[in-house]
Amino acid sequence: MDTLIADRIEIADLFTRFARLLDEKRWEDADTVFTDDVEVHSPRIQVRGTDKVVDYMRQAEVEGEHTQHITTDVLVSVNGDQAVASGNSLVYFYRDDQPPHQTSGLRLACTVVRTPAGWRLRETRIMLAWIHKEMEMRTGEGARPASGPQAN
Repeated sequence: MDTLIADRIEIADLFTRFARLLDEKRWEDADTVFTDDVEVHSPRIQVRGTDKVVDYMRQAEVEGEHTQHITTDVLVSVNGDQAVASGNSLVYFYRDDQPPHQTSGLRLACTVVRTPAGWRLRETRIMLAWIHKEMEMRTGEGARPASGPQAN
């Protein structure tokens, strides 16, 4: 297989590993997605370093809440051992056996580097495109927005 094509496939897989890391809360596997000096910029955090990213993700967990990230439209431009990659992500926030109570659309812009262990995210910019919160009916309270965190 052509090296450029193989690199592009591996980087697209990296986006999937990132989504699975978030959905499955496998924080111990962060080094399979990020470089040690990763920079993450999002509406909620501005941090540098895998340890700080993982600390934030652990603190942001909401008891009983799950996410499902669906990443699509991944574009990759490889230049040697570095690449720029972008994509869109739909994020569904839900609780066991219930439909999503919040959905968000994200745009991702990343710098990716080749390491001895494979391609890793060195910088990730996550931009919130939109957010939708379902209304819940609660006895005696009327309709109100569902509780839960903002988009990742």
